[in-house]
Amino acid sequence: MEIKRRYMLKKKELKELKEELGNIFDVEKIIPKKAVVEKAVTEEGEIILLDGTPLAMVNSGRIFPTLKFLLEMDIENNRVIVDMGAVKFIANGADIMAPGIVGADKDIKEGDIVFVVDVTHKKPLSVGEALMDGKTMVEEKKGKAIKTIHFIGDEIWKM
Repeated sequence: MEIKRRYMLKKKELKELKEELGNIFDVEKIIPKKAVVEKAVTEEGEIILLDGTPLAMVNSGRIFPTLKFLLEMDIENNRVIVDMGAVKFIANGADIMAPGIVGADKDIKEGDIVFVVDVTHKKPLSVGEALMDGKTMVEEKKGKAIKTIHFIGDEIWKM
């Protein structure tokens, strides 16, 4: 992934970023006051960098956390757990199908930003948009539950 432009976020942009990310996790732990926060523009979209590490990406006007950053956090909300059989498909960028889901945050609503972990290691595998609520994801036996936006091994992961 080639970065075309890179610049520091303005105070207003940083405030908006904190507000959006605050819906997913504790912002004070993520963005220290003296951190260098930049926006990198690529052909695929925009990536927010925190001290040079991808923190979030902008997709369809929404901000999504990156897997590298989720690996550093211990987050319970907006988490979906899949069985080990789903891992190889997720690693290839597949959307998450309901039959592979073994657990999900009950507060997830359709359209929410969620992250997917495996049942054994509980490590983040992908980030996406919920296509159904958390309770339905676990109960449903067919259909697509999460539209994958970012997954382990993609271009953002390799940054």
